[in-house]
Amino acid sequence: MGILFYGIGILGAPGPGGTYLLGIPSLVAVAVSGLPARFLWRQLRPLILFLVIILILEALLIPGAELVTLGPLVVSREGLYQGLTAAGRVLFLLVAAFLLTATTSPLDLARGLESLLKPGRKLKLPVEEFSLMLTLALRFVPTLLEEAERISKAQAARGFTLEGRNLLKKGMSLLPLVVPLFVSTLRRAEDLAQALEARGYRPGSVRTSLKTLEMRWPDYIFLLSTLLLATTAFIWR
Repeated sequence: MGILFYGIGILGAPGPGGTYLLGIPSLVAVAVSGLPARFLWRQLRPLILFLVIILILEALLIPGAELVTLGPLVVSREGLYQGLTAAGRVLFLLVAAFLLTATTSPLDLARGLESLLKPGRKLKLPVEEFSLMLTLALRFVPTLLEEAERISKAQAARGFTLEGRNLLKKGMSLLPLVVPLFVSTLRRAEDLAQALEARGYRPGSVRTSLKTLEMRWPDYIFLLSTLLLATTAFIWR
């Protein structure tokens, strides 16, 4: 819930100034958590190009007062303003999400979400199934990435390469990578279904938990702080 409030505050912040000001707490939280900066950079590095593309497209495509002219390309003041805002929002939301997943176990995340969605049981919502789906996704996404890397290395050892091919041929050449990964995913899903059935899992049944999550005073302080940030952002806007 705190991440939700923080995300609302980031999305509601007015302009790049408000966005980057509200993004400072996420960076402070990363420093306090003790996570190495190298870990955060490794997570964000693949997305830097995406953020740069967002900034460039916004700066070039949104009309407004001319700031810089590079031949037929015109960087507008309003476009640069919107580009910095959009890139900052995406960046700080990703930092907050990475911080949450790096400091909280997937099982605790699923339990917290299940507790948060408990009122939905009265509306016949599949709360337990949704929390189980989240747990499995958080658990097996890294496993699937490792499997894809293993298959890619095995294919490369057999002389497989994508260099020097056009886009269409590269797409067709990905079949030797996609098909084994798809088959491996189906096999893991079947094994998981059999394991759940062997442990007595029944969809729709209300399950108890050995570990009960309880709110403590740091949790209330965090929720109140993020709620104040979101409220301040919208009042400022």
